[in-house]
Amino acid sequence: MTKRVVQIGVLALCLYLLWRNVDWQEAAGLLRAADWRWLLAAVLLLTLQTILSAERWRITAAQLGITFPFRHALREYYLSQVVNQSLPGGVLGDAGRAVRNRDHAGLLAAGQAVLFERLAGQLGLLALLTLGLILGLTANGDAPYPDWFHALCATLLSSIAVACLTVITIVRGPTFISQPIRRATAAFSRAIFGPRVWRAQVALSGTTAACTVAAFAFCALAIGVPLGIATSILLIPLVLFAMVIPLSIGGWGLREGAAAILFPVFGATSGEGLAASVAFGLMILLSLAPGLILAGAGGKHAYSAR
Repeated sequence: MTKRVVQIGVLALCLYLLWRNVDWQEAAGLLRAADWRWLLAAVLLLTLQTILSAERWRITAAQLGITFPFRHALREYYLSQVVNQSLPGGVLGDAGRAVRNRDHAGLLAAGQAVLFERLAGQLGLLALLTLGLILGLTANGDAPYPDWFHALCATLLSSIAVACLTVITIVRGPTFISQPIRRATAAFSRAIFGPRVWRAQVALSGTTAACTVAAFAFCALAIGVPLGIATSILLIPLVLFAMVIPLSIGGWGLREGAAAILFPVFGATSGEGLAASVAFGLMILLSLAPGLILAGAGGKHAYSAR
């Protein structure tokens, strides 16, 4: 109950700050005049992202001893996304997906399959962000970024480097690392970077990340804000990672706040950032419409354990 109150409070605070500091009339006008063709392209990319993510989950689960057909994976993935976009926290749908697929291999394996797949997706987005941060630090354009943004890029790059070193240390399994952590790390390595699957996992994670970033860029284009490839690689992952913080419903509020703050760094206005983010959020919801149909179709669990 307390967590839900905090989430609602954070959302209300974000909306209040946006209301006080962003030109809502500008954002509303941009949304009304948005080019539906770019918005449709964004929906198609987000749909492709869901399809590829479902396949990534199917492959990940198979490495952990759980097999099910792609149709089952797609239906379950859509259902989990619908729940994630509807309830606070953004993870309840994934938790339900793990619980519904626990019967034959147990909750631990089912939970690991869901968690590892989501982590693989975040790694793809993190790889794009890392590339964007490097470009941001080395950019020497006519309109250089403000000092605080350079400091942000340097801090994030340092944090990513420390995280990578920490993961490498855990993977090597020194004696002070507990056995459960080492077992979980070994399972993750097998599921994502195993000899038979790592090429598919890298390709799927890279493509899903590119689809998400491109979909946001298309939403920006729809309201008349061309970002360019280099800018998109840096700006959009920064905005999207605000959605990872489990303090809102479907990322709403945090994503819009991040866009309103970061868009002016790249020559746009806060109102344009707000409009692009709202358009992106609405296109996510629209892309999940097939999930309502698939969820209503029901069907028995079609999976097994080896």
